[in-house]
Amino acid sequence: MSRTASRPRISILCFDLADNATGRVELLARLLAPRYDVTVVGPRFGPELWAPAQGGPVTYRAVAGARYPALLTRVGTLVRLVDGDLILASKPRPTSYGIGLLARARRRRPLLLDIDDWELGFFYRSGRWGRVGRALNVANPNGLTWTWLTERLVGRADAITVGSRFLEHRFGGVLIPHVRDTDAWDPSRFDRERERARLGVAGDKVVMFLGTPRGHKGVDDLVEAARGLGPGVVLAIVGAAPDGAAARRWSTLPFVRVIGKIPFDDIPRYLVAADVVAAPQRATSDTVGQVPAKVFDAMALARPVVSTSVSMIPEILAGAGVVVPPDDPRALRDAIRGLLDDPARAEALGKRARERCEQHYSFESARRALFPLVDELLAKGGRR
Repeated sequence: MSRTASRPRISILCFDLADNATGRVELLARLLAPRYDVTVVGPRFGPELWAPAQGGPVTYRAVAGARYPALLTRVGTLVRLVDGDLILASKPRPTSYGIGLLARARRRRPLLLDIDDWELGFFYRSGRWGRVGRALNVANPNGLTWTWLTERLVGRADAITVGSRFLEHRFGGVLIPHVRDTDAWDPSRFDRERERARLGVAGDKVVMFLGTPRGHKGVDDLVEAARGLGPGVVLAIVGAAPDGAAARRWSTLPFVRVIGKIPFDDIPRYLVAADVVAAPQRATSDTVGQVPAKVFDAMALARPVVSTSVSMIPEILAGAGVVVPPDDPRALRDAIRGLLDDPARAEALGKRARERCEQHYSFESARRALFPLVDELLAKGGRR
């Protein structure tokens, strides 16, 4: 996304460019690209940019991350890189929103805060003593103590966008879910049979999970559910680190196929091969404010979705997917089997999901809300 002198410039701040938090940043950058020149800035607490974002059209400027106090020597560099006419901080974390507050103080630019997860929820699931341990880990720049303090400063943003109803109730702001480019992700543009052959599943029924398979994503529940689906059914887990303990454990099962991280623009090629896409979110403090992006991926590509009644998933999939209770592998298995055994119903649900995505969760629908907000902030400039 090259710079054009006549267009406003936006600096997007990501709290860790080596983390899957970059996924939301990539989405925001692509949403804004038609009207603005966008650059993403942030620390990278790992050896490389988050793999799915590599090789895409978004421009990233990374500074090597570090723990405190070493990171303090790099804050100035991060602030200098935030040179846009508007600052967009992704997540109320110290190394994104905190840097954004410092950059606004230096350059007097409007600051928009985007919240797509309840960040403290990721810490609170560890229980009382786990929280104490995490609170004492003050060398972690985005640890519990510093994230808690940063959330107290949310009201200092010039405007807020949020990714779910829970976050809307908690923080206010404009709702911008994880939408998808339904023009680029048109299922008619992809050869389903060719992609199934490429994956070696031409003669099988495929249940697919796509994303970073963390505990609250319910992948273990999905593996247990798939165990009872019988022969001829493959569970494809796409996006797992092959050398991870969970991936190694799943790979020993004959009905599971683990595929590593893939570029963002390759997602449609994998999803079109699926007969059912599963998003079995568990009910935890991690997920109360979260909506998995894979739901929108599947909807855009007209894939039938089975998910759980967590956060605003029932609203998103209303009449266009199957929703079961969370943490219930048996209910998950029954729902998946019902779609695999009834291809006509599965196809109809996929078509309705695609229509619903085009109407409510497309780039076009998000831009109708996001562009006026950004233009209003740019018009105000540095005034608060």
